[in-house]
Amino acid sequence: MDRQQYDVIVGSDEDTHLVREVVRLLEEQGHRVSVVGPAAGEELHWGQVGRAVADAVASGTASHGFLMCWTGTGVSMAANRVTGVRAALCLDVGTAEGARKWNDANILVMSNRTTTPAVAAEMLGVWFRTEMDPEEAAAIASLDSR
Repeated sequence: MDRQQYDVIVGSDEDTHLVREVVRLLEEQGHRVSVVGPAAGEELHWGQVGRAVADAVASGTASHGFLMCWTGTGVSMAANRVTGVRAALCLDVGTAEGARKWNDANILVMSNRTTTPAVAAEMLGVWFRTEMDPEEAAAIASLDSR
């Protein structure tokens, strides 16, 4: 089965094992990966990283974003301030699948503290396999009318 390849962006306010593993998994899947934050040699705080990833997704430079901070909350808050971004903090594969299906999330947010590489791999797998439920289109569109 051929997998679609995407331009994606990964950001975190720390260079952690999880960040490096997510980048590795995405590259292994054939995606073109950009990285922002300490893993790219940039000293950025969580708000700056969240904004950088969100701006790339909102502008179309990246089709999907992947964010991490200690809890995942800070980067989620920063990313969701950008119109067109739907960043979802996910702790497990079921939540990641629901975020794509019912919310058309375009940024997957994970906690550096609690997300294991195995759970991240499961979430990445379902992220690209799950499409938005068309019945949710009106609700999703209403988010950008703020």
